[in-house]
Amino acid sequence: MKLVSAIVKPFKLDDVREALSEIGISGITVSEVKGFGRQKGHTELYRGAEYVVDFLPKVKLEIAVDDGLVEQVIESIINSANTGKIGDGKIFVTNLEEVIRIRTGEKGTSAI
Repeated sequence: MKLVSAIVKPFKLDDVREALSEIGISGITVSEVKGFGRQKGHTELYRGAEYVVDFLPKVKLEIAVDDGLVEQVIESIINSANTGKIGDGKIFVTNLEEVIRIRTGEKGTSAI
């Protein structure tokens, strides 16, 4: 089992959710986060004064998947979140040692 974490632009969330749904992914966790990478933020004008916005709003998705679905999930996220511009985001894949459904006590892939 793997945990796929993706940081994407907020306006791409619905596109990514739909793409994941099409391949059979039924559960994701979404968090609103802030951060920056190569973008290093940007400057904005407010009441005539310039100021730097260092941390840009992003959305973090976390999806627990069986090993066989990892490549499909990654491909779906890339295809649906890509704008071709800087700041499209990142995908991280980590191993999951155990998953347990609290309600039923199921373990492993049946708990996903």
